[in-house]
Amino acid sequence: MKSNHFLIRLFYLLMSTFLIGRIIFMLYNIAFCDYSAWDVVRAWWNGLTQDIVVTSAALALPALLSLFPIVHLRRWLAPYYFVMSAAVVVLITADTVMYEYWHFKLNAVILSYAAYPEGASSSVSPYYLISRIGCAVAGTLALTALSLRLTPGHTANRERVKGPSGRHAIDWQTPAIVVFAFILMASTVNAGTAYWNQRLFLNHSAANPVFAFFSSFHTRPYHDRYISMNEEECRNTFNGLYDVKGANTDTLLCNTRPNVMVVLLESFGSPFVKSLGGAPVDARLEELIPEGIYWENYYSSSFRTDRAVVSTFSGWISYPDLGLMTHPEIHDSLPSLARSLKNAGYCAKYLYHGPMTNMGSGDFARDMGFKTYTQHEFPDVPLDCSWGAHDRVSAIEAATLMASPSETPKFIVWQTISSHEPWDVPEKRFDDPVQNAFAYTDAALGDLVDSLKRSDVWNDLLLIVIPDHGYLYGQSYEDEGYFHAPMLWLGGAVKAPRRMDVLINQSDIAATLLAQMEIPHAEFKWSRNVLSEGYTHPFVYSTFPAGFLYRDATGTTIYDTGAELPITQHDAGKAIHYGPHAITSKDGHRRLQRGRAILQTSYDKLWKTLHR
Repeated sequence: MKSNHFLIRLFYLLMSTFLIGRIIFMLYNIAFCDYSAWDVVRAWWNGLTQDIVVTSAALALPALLSLFPIVHLRRWLAPYYFVMSAAVVVLITADTVMYEYWHFKLNAVILSYAAYPEGASSSVSPYYLISRIGCAVAGTLALTALSLRLTPGHTANRERVKGPSGRHAIDWQTPAIVVFAFILMASTVNAGTAYWNQRLFLNHSAANPVFAFFSSFHTRPYHDRYISMNEEECRNTFNGLYDVKGANTDTLLCNTRPNVMVVLLESFGSPFVKSLGGAPVDARLEELIPEGIYWENYYSSSFRTDRAVVSTFSGWISYPDLGLMTHPEIHDSLPSLARSLKNAGYCAKYLYHGPMTNMGSGDFARDMGFKTYTQHEFPDVPLDCSWGAHDRVSAIEAATLMASPSETPKFIVWQTISSHEPWDVPEKRFDDPVQNAFAYTDAALGDLVDSLKRSDVWNDLLLIVIPDHGYLYGQSYEDEGYFHAPMLWLGGAVKAPRRMDVLINQSDIAATLLAQMEIPHAEFKWSRNVLSEGYTHPFVYSTFPAGFLYRDATGTTIYDTGAELPITQHDAGKAIHYGPHAITSKDGHRRLQRGRAILQTSYDKLWKTLHR
């Protein structure tokens, strides 16, 4: 097998590359999990099958070419080695770096964000980008050079072996082994085969980043994705979950036509809300809670603005691998809270003191019926934040616009900016830069409320304060508290301060609010009026790029769609079970089935919406 010794050497080279990459991944992200040297070995061992599959696939072309008498084989393979090396090293680097921010294994979702590079450039420093890109380039060149060095530079003829007849025979054994290993293992491997530990980080460390990335691509149309049960079973499981009808069981407002203002606090999830068990950075928010209606069991719909904001203003469900904000072809088919209020006589305005170009947010807001107010409408406001104007500066403009006597009644949205990477705010309240940025946004919220209280608009105002989504601060997606978030209704339009313990999703705001305002909301198929007499099975459903959360009165289930495994099972009042071998009770199985039915149905309904 002399002629194909270079394939064996290449095999060891790539397997070593994945081992080194796995070690770098674990060292770079060590803050997210305490682990031992034995955990590193276990991660390597459990990811070995995926490493072999990827390595075999990468060597398929060299193996095929080695069967033929090609002159200058090294020269023929040089372009392929460069592309292969770039794919391997770039994916390992991106997986390592992005995990710090996203806490899930790199998948095809990254491509939708790569189309909007201003998001990355605003979140990190130029040095950060240059250093990481430089490492990827250096690694690509090094792997390419080593691959070329291990490949024979002479013709394949000179290295062929002799058969029994004395003639030169082609050595086919090694290429055949490579192909066989790929076919055999690829047929039995999915993302979950590397999962082995109750800690999600160690499972992600074991998973091969190249395998995870390419296996996450969906070539099938929406209605054929995530099929986990037959159509009849899915329909029977899904029926009744979102079909909520009936009269209100409670009245929260003094009148049905107040001015409405929604404040989207950037990333302000439970880790920064004291009353939800988080860090005490929300002093002003905590002061305001006794003055309004505080929804203690409110859950964000998704993990990023391009998903969660769609749920807020269209009442639509979120998707693991799809952000509807970046798909303008579907915007006209979505219901719209702004359009419903405009039909009732409201003017709708959306304030964001920066460029609304990232992820197509400006196009989405305008398609929903908002008149957008960005940095161009406020030329005198200093843009001293990476994303635009700092929150305490823009809060003044938001309050002024809300209090203006023209164009009433009003529906105004103010989206904050400062509590986002790179956490560069002009005041210091906490040593931790993340906590400090959220404390600054909390102070900006207080400024807004103080200003509105001094104006006449407060007496007839419903102010809804919610985060656009959460932020993973000392958490991972296996933690059920990640999607838990604050929602507070304030203002003179609120009938009386109180606390609400009903389970409510971000997508439910539209139907619940419109029902309180006695405005029709039947077109909001995914939005439920949680104060309706028909809301007999309260639950929340939230998604992230690798799975979903389903929570109801029986407990919480978090499911990994790539691994096709539950990663958290928590029955109410009992111990939380983590990992791919988590104990599943009868209630846990029911939650899992309902979550799968919602996931499967959501893509089917999206397909029908696009083709109706």
